[in-house]
Amino acid sequence: MNNVKFTFPGGKFKCLTMSYDDGRIYDRRLVEIFNKYGIKGTFHLNASKLGLDKFVTAEEIPELYKGHEVSCHMYTHPQAPYIPERSVMEEMRLDKDALEKACGYIVRGMSYPYGKFNERVADVLRMAGMEYSRTTRKTLGFMLPEDFLIWHPTCHHKDNISELADRFLASDGSRWKDLDVFYVWGHSYEFNDNDNWEIIENFCEKVSGKDFVWYATNIEIVDYVNALRAVRLSQSLDMAYNPTATDVWFWVNGNVVKIPAGQTVKLV
Repeated sequence: MNNVKFTFPGGKFKCLTMSYDDGRIYDRRLVEIFNKYGIKGTFHLNASKLGLDKFVTAEEIPELYKGHEVSCHMYTHPQAPYIPERSVMEEMRLDKDALEKACGYIVRGMSYPYGKFNERVADVLRMAGMEYSRTTRKTLGFMLPEDFLIWHPTCHHKDNISELADRFLASDGSRWKDLDVFYVWGHSYEFNDNDNWEIIENFCEKVSGKDFVWYATNIEIVDYVNALRAVRLSQSLDMAYNPTATDVWFWVNGNVVKIPAGQTVKLV
């Protein structure tokens, strides 16, 4: 029987994603840094605050976040576990609708305001069509979540991210063949308030340009992993059928094998 493992696109075993909340004007500088180093980020916005003092405007969203992802953060930034389910649904509806009009594509994920969540809120988000939501509960590890609607990040950017980056980059991942996801979150205004932009600049320089790392937005990870999980395998693990619209890659007996969207491939 074949030895088969999942991989990220192109046969990579490591992935980096960044996640920043609130949509303050300091996102402008943060996006410049990400773009400089080829890092991808997801930016979670409260639509009710767009255009207010020190917040980005709706008009600049398409160009500012081009190549990155715009995601929900609820309309008025409430603590979701402490409001009625109907209010959670309305917060999502208003935020999603306004952000979709601003960015021109379907918004499919979010982060929990204040990091507050519970199973009830996650179930409401599921009904509302959200496909993932980030908490603020750090793991200091690189595991994929069991449930993307309760997605715990690796760390906040203040949590010794340089040391964590060294651990993340210590190998290309091919030895253990685990899917490692380094997930960093924060607020861009923190760099301004603390006058420590060098933290994120140095981090991005350290982790950038690695041919064994996939640099992805939150929703790109969700889409790819869901496609991996949807692949159908023969009993002997010698054939794979990919019923999705997303190409995926497997590691098979030491070789990287691509399973194109909609195709059946022999795993040899």
